Amino acid sequence: MKGQYNGCIMNVYSTIPGANRLASIPVLSKRARQRLKWFDYYQLHNQNARLTCRYFGISPQTFYRWKRRYDPRHTESLEDHSHRPRQVRQPTYSIELIEAVLRLREEYPRWGKDKLVILLHREGFASSASTVGRILKKLKERGVLKEPWPNHISARKSQRQRPYAIRKPKDYVVKEPGDIVEVDTLDVRPLPGVVLKHFTARDVISKWDVLEAHTRANSHTAAAFMDSLLGRMPFPVKVIQVDGGSEFQDCFEEECQRRGIKLFVLPPRSPKLNGHVERAQRTHTEEFYEVTDTGFELAELNQALLEWERVYNTVRPHQALGYLTPQEFLKLYQQNKRKEAVSLII
Repeated sequence: MKGQYNGCIMNVYSTIPGANRLASIPVLSKRARQRLKWFDYYQLHNQNARLTCRYFGISPQTFYRWKRRYDPRHTESLEDHSHRPRQVRQPTYSIELIEAVLRLREEYPRWGKDKLVILLHREGFASSASTVGRILKKLKERGVLKEPWPNHISARKSQRQRPYAIRKPKDYVVKEPGDIVEVDTLDVRPLPGVVLKHFTARDVISKWDVLEAHTRANSHTAAAFMDSLLGRMPFPVKVIQVDGGSEFQDCFEEECQRRGIKLFVLPPRSPKLNGHVERAQRTHTEEFYEVTDTGFELAELNQALLEWERVYNTVRPHQALGYLTPQEFLKLYQQNKRKEAVSLII
């Protein structure tokens, strides 16, 4: 308001009565405001609890529970209380186990708790997968474990038409390692304008993989990859299955025929029929290419791929194999095969 004093205009400021008290009222949550409406309705209707419960669709037990808790002078009493137990179970795992989990996760950043617990058992730690998961969660919350930023450098190649195709016969049954080895290529794009071709060969029984990178994917490089494939597979390869890519024509077909290896070619637009190697490509992208700090010079990259191939085949537990490595699976397979042969002789 304005007033005059000795001809001068002066401003007089005042506050509304009760404004300070209103400003101190806490801001309630949506659920607390809804409960406050219950008790406003309850007071306006002669404290009729049953009518209030029917109007708001709540049970009398709920209404009376909150009525005992409600303090009109403190509306925040209508807020939800914490449901955290008064006594929380404290972790029982040791510092040594935490350090081992952190070390293994930093070494294999894309491996989850189910694979890490297998490696921990090999080192003598008696732990469960859920315990390893809780340790990983705590390490992330504390900022000790920092996940690497993935480098999305791969892109799927387009499907190409192929004039010649031999489908897998319907009566062909896969029973042993080497009965079908699926081969596919993956585009790796580490830098703008730079494209490398990654070859993967996957045995569908043992999940054994052979990996190699080239500057291009044509029938000559695919035929050269055949030497690595046959040299590093620990069993004879009977059949190779490929998609309709042009890199698997000409020289590659001739190489298969020269070595006496059958070649099955998929019909166009059917990658699901090569699902084993397609899934392997995703694993190698996520667990190697997206986290590797190796340079992308071809010689250095192939050396790193060779080390990753060793880890993949002899260290990494595979869920599809009951958390065995391909090497462990092959050893067990050979032992069972020998037992069957002995039983037939006897």
